[in-house]
Amino acid sequence: MASASEKTEKATPKKREDERKKGNIFQSADTVSAFCVLIVFLALRIAMPYIYRSLSNIMRASIQSIGEQDTLSTAYALSLNRSMWMQILLLSSPVLLAAAGTGILVTGVQTRFKFSGEKIKFKLNNISPLQGIKRLFSLRSVIEVLKAAIKTVIIGYIIYRKILDIRVQCTAMMQTDVLRSTVAVLNDLMELVIQISVVLLALAAADYLYQWWEYERNIKMTKQEVKEEFKQLEGNPEIKGRIRQMQREMSRRRMMQQVPTADVVIRNPTHYAVALRYNPDKDNAPVVVAKGQDYVALRIVEIAEQYGIPMREDKPLARALYASVEVGSEIPTEFYSALAVVMAWVFQLKKEMSR
Repeated sequence: MASASEKTEKATPKKREDERKKGNIFQSADTVSAFCVLIVFLALRIAMPYIYRSLSNIMRASIQSIGEQDTLSTAYALSLNRSMWMQILLLSSPVLLAAAGTGILVTGVQTRFKFSGEKIKFKLNNISPLQGIKRLFSLRSVIEVLKAAIKTVIIGYIIYRKILDIRVQCTAMMQTDVLRSTVAVLNDLMELVIQISVVLLALAAADYLYQWWEYERNIKMTKQEVKEEFKQLEGNPEIKGRIRQMQREMSRRRMMQQVPTADVVIRNPTHYAVALRYNPDKDNAPVVVAKGQDYVALRIVEIAEQYGIPMREDKPLARALYASVEVGSEIPTEFYSALAVVMAWVFQLKKEMSR
């Protein structure tokens, strides 16, 4: 049986959101790296003909410019060097932007583009030697070492196989021109990179699943934590009780303000009291404007006496109306017969008082 301090419960939505605010967000760095490598070399493969032609033109123009100079000064050489590097940077910028965009996109998809400054805040634990030793020999460190070893072995084997293939082609390359040999080598290198990228993507998928499993395990909660969070969300029972009491008091005061509008109060004689209003021009049936039991009933009676509202003692009817009809509602049809007698008495009483 799990102990009270053991984390056995899945993280609640609030717990997940709190962890995200702290910067504890599930993501796989290997996935980002694998996609970046793949996109960079795909971009290079697509743009390579254009880059090759542009570099050739840059070199040709630079050599021609040097040949036109009578004397080669240091200032001119630095200017030429700076100009060449600017042009090379411009040529490589689309590939660099593709890599940066891929990194941002893949990271954003994993983190839902959530940014938190908690991870970059200064904390003593981050520079503590003891914490560093613990991290060095933690399960995560062991897993990272194993992943690096697996990647090294697999990628090393792929490179080894590709070197064996290229070695066979070396003799044939000696009989071809430099351009064709260079293109062949570049094609082999691109093929090698694609194979490595596929392997990295497969390893990244495995790392993604592992990171997800570890993240879910780390943010699990104990049963007590779930209970405490539920209390926080639902509110303290004592505070909620006081709020409900205040709401009842306010509702009761509003109800008492309606008692003077009643035409009759039916009572029993002190335990129940129901105040009824009936305006034939507005109401389809008598309406309960106030009702109460014990102290509230006595208060209704006091207000009714203060405003001279007729009162009639009818124990069964008072109890039935109190139990069946809500304040502000018209009486149901089953009470029509009993209340017809009461309302007739009220109208007769009002007629006699008006004489």
